[in-house]
Amino acid sequence: MPHTRVVFFREEPGDVPVLYFLQELRELNEEAYARCAAAIGRLAASGHELRRPTADYLRDDIYELRVRCGRVHYRILYAFHGRQLAVLAHALAKEGRVPPADIVRAIRRMDQFRRNPAAHTYEEELP
Repeated sequence: MPHTRVVFFREEPGDVPVLYFLQELRELNEEAYARCAAAIGRLAASGHELRRPTADYLRDDIYELRVRCGRVHYRILYAFHGRQLAVLAHALAKEGRVPPADIVRAIRRMDQFRRNPAAHTYEEELP
């Protein structure tokens, strides 16, 4: 399978929520950051073929990357756009479930992305 291009969702004013989340996580918990970055790398390498326990389908074309570090379950929500991948939102769930509001936010962001990919694409390599 060819490598999947990973991009971050960019809000209209230029904010990149998932990237900010990852940067903050790196400052607070280096191990959790490293696990999230590794999961994003596996997603880039495997694309649609990535399955549980690392990835799972939620609903409405939204998937989750599943990362556990200690007792905290980190979730990075994403959706596919052709061969491209948009990373959309993040969620922490101590019970292992993504809050419904985070899924709705991801759906809204993917709708914005599909209407205008150029305006909502931010691409950066994770350190």
